[in-house]
Amino acid sequence: MVSAPRRAARRRRRELPEPFVWHDVATLRTFLSDRGKIRSRRVTGLSVQEQSRVARAVKSAREMALLPYPTSRR
Repeated sequence: MVSAPRRAARRRRRELPEPFVWHDVATLRTFLSDRGKIRSRRVTGLSVQEQSRVARAVKSAREMALLPYPTSRR
């Protein structure tokens, strides 16, 4: 007996605050891991476009020394 294929469950998407800017460090930190890496879309629940905006904002904030670059603690 073959069962019907399972339908993927829809996830609740996370909404970015408007306006979303690179100098809002508190909001940007929610998208970073404890080591300073940008969290994946799967973890944050963002769309492709929103994840791209977050990545660009984090990179700009790093250039302006508001956020740390990723470190490896060895």
